[in-house]
Amino acid sequence: MDREGQVPGARSGGNVWGMASSPKPSAANGAVFVDLDRTLLRGASGLVLSAAMHAEGLFEGRPSIPGERLIYGLYDLRGESLPFMGLARAAARFVKGWPVETMKRAGQMAAAELADLVQPYAPAVLAEHRRAGRILVLATTTPVDLIEPFARLFGFDHILATRYSREDGHYTGGIDGNFVWSRGKLAASRAWAEAEGVDLADCHAYSDSVFDLPLLRAVGHPHAVNPDSRLRGLARLNRWPIEHWDRPPGVPKLVGMEAYDVLRHIVRPELFPYARFDIGPVGHFPARGPVLLASNHRSYFDVAALAVVAARLHRPVRFLGKQELFDAPVVGQLARALGGIPVDRKGEPAVALAEARKALDAGEVVAILPQGTIPRGRAFFDPVLQGKTGTARLAASGIPVVPVAVWGTEAVWPRSSRMPNMVNLLHPPTVHVRMGDPLTLDSGDPHADTERLMTAIAALLPEELRRPHEPSPQELALTVPAGRGE
Repeated sequence: MDREGQVPGARSGGNVWGMASSPKPSAANGAVFVDLDRTLLRGASGLVLSAAMHAEGLFEGRPSIPGERLIYGLYDLRGESLPFMGLARAAARFVKGWPVETMKRAGQMAAAELADLVQPYAPAVLAEHRRAGRILVLATTTPVDLIEPFARLFGFDHILATRYSREDGHYTGGIDGNFVWSRGKLAASRAWAEAEGVDLADCHAYSDSVFDLPLLRAVGHPHAVNPDSRLRGLARLNRWPIEHWDRPPGVPKLVGMEAYDVLRHIVRPELFPYARFDIGPVGHFPARGPVLLASNHRSYFDVAALAVVAARLHRPVRFLGKQELFDAPVVGQLARALGGIPVDRKGEPAVALAEARKALDAGEVVAILPQGTIPRGRAFFDPVLQGKTGTARLAASGIPVVPVAVWGTEAVWPRSSRMPNMVNLLHPPTVHVRMGDPLTLDSGDPHADTERLMTAIAALLPEELRRPHEPSPQELALTVPAGRGE
């Protein structure tokens, strides 16, 4: 490791984020400098690293930092401050005499827990840079001996981090090279770029902190991620991208809550007095990790029925919907605020599947209607449900798929009508929703997996909908948009 805190030739020993198959990074493609706390991670790494050092016995005989949890809580809320960074700089003196190898073991112990703190949408961003052949560089004030194991686990190519001076295997109380913060981070980045033959004008930098302005201004592509108030203002003034890696693009947060967190208390059956709801149990729904929620499609009112279900899951649900829904006034803005994914069936529908893949990679729930559109005419009454293969392709990596059956929505809003029947308050029809056990669709044959999924959805429907039925002319008319024939 050189005097700038960078490990020459430090390459990822294992890539848990799926970027290992991407092209080999090249200096000609530039580099990506990524800050750690409140940028790549949801908050500060300090408490995790401190716990690991305690576990290794490094604090034995020494007092803990007074109010440590409160200090890091304020950091998570407001970002970096001069007093906090003063403490970080003074830490070199605090660790004087500690064994270097013990500190490294603490870093190894903390690596997996730090990985759990990574912002959910960060891997997708970095994977795009990896596919573009850019070098990934973790640039952090955190001591290199503590953070190098995490950087290797995550798949960074190089590490720029503060290096404590050492002698005979113990720390001496000083800093070797730059304190990698603010102008020190820029100095370390410039020295590394010059040594590697990288032009900073071709580079990207991501940070939450106004103190990283020197580096952000030096690169050709600065990004403010979860910015503190001062960086947010400067980013807007300079027209830099403002990003949040804890949620999909375009989804706002207020006081730490998404629109879903508010709307799930509002989207209740009582909101639709012109319908009754019979919703089966949802307790077996996976509480964590990526999930596909796949439902049949009988009516425009299916969205309302699935929204009532989503409100009971206590997890934000992203959903794929027609582009026209997102173009509509008010409704479209709400759909985007909830993290909806528009499907442009006339343009590039594959783009929507790519966005859905990002949400799943981030551990989200994605709702999808495999039929794509409401069946018309006699196809509406076919007991054998036909689906497109997009759901199976998304699930091919082992993501669980929860089948959902909806019926009765067509009585609230038949396809022949432009609006639901909202005046039927005395005898409203009943909407039924049933959720099945999660499926794994990984046979390698998307057509066979789609057939299996649609069979599982159909099995949740009542018996009368699973029998062949010859519809009357009146029934057929209800399945066709107004002014169109079968």
